[in-house]
Amino acid sequence: MQIKVAPSILSADFSAMGEAVRAVEGAGADLIHCDVMDGSFVEPITFGGQMVKNIRPLTKLALDVHLMIEHPKTQIKFFADAGADIITVHYGACRRISPDYLAETLEYIKSFGVKCGAVVNPDVPVENIFPVFPQCDMVLLMSVFPGYGGQKFIPEVLEKIKKAREYAVSIGRPDMDIEVDGGVTLNNAEAIKKAGANVLVAGSAVFGADDMSYAIRKIRG
Repeated sequence: MQIKVAPSILSADFSAMGEAVRAVEGAGADLIHCDVMDGSFVEPITFGGQMVKNIRPLTKLALDVHLMIEHPKTQIKFFADAGADIITVHYGACRRISPDYLAETLEYIKSFGVKCGAVVNPDVPVENIFPVFPQCDMVLLMSVFPGYGGQKFIPEVLEKIKKAREYAVSIGRPDMDIEVDGGVTLNNAEAIKKAGANVLVAGSAVFGADDMSYAIRKIRG
């Protein structure tokens, strides 16, 4: 199973985003993680589809767009047209609208030829998204509460990672991408991978490193 490192541009210098994206690609990143926040589902506001559109020509890496927003279905076309390669949406945001909204949104993402995924916060059982695992190309487990970078990893999420990997294996998807976002560091990456995650989102651990290439290699292992 391929281990992938996805630096989060939330930790980059927004005034020099092009240079930041080129730098992490040159340093060996596997994906570019784009944290989209609307000021409603989470407190901060980051950026929309225009940012994704602007960085799309600057990198050959897959753009991993994580929508931390209310009513995600209304934004899917914008991000698909902007060049997203995978779009993940939150169980919590979808559940507020209807029991079927998550599954409907995942299918809508796929209708654009874009990969899709479901996300759960640290306080939400991973079992809640088991019904949509067959639809997903990736599942994302938050290891901090979304909204702000630089938070500490919540260790209880390790058990959720194990459950997610075990369930993926049980449905015949042993190589399914299981992504972890929040508080990933050079020191805890090994435990996260051992639990069953293979896609590690790292913000400050990469963008704050003196040597980004070393940090990415160390996280990947």
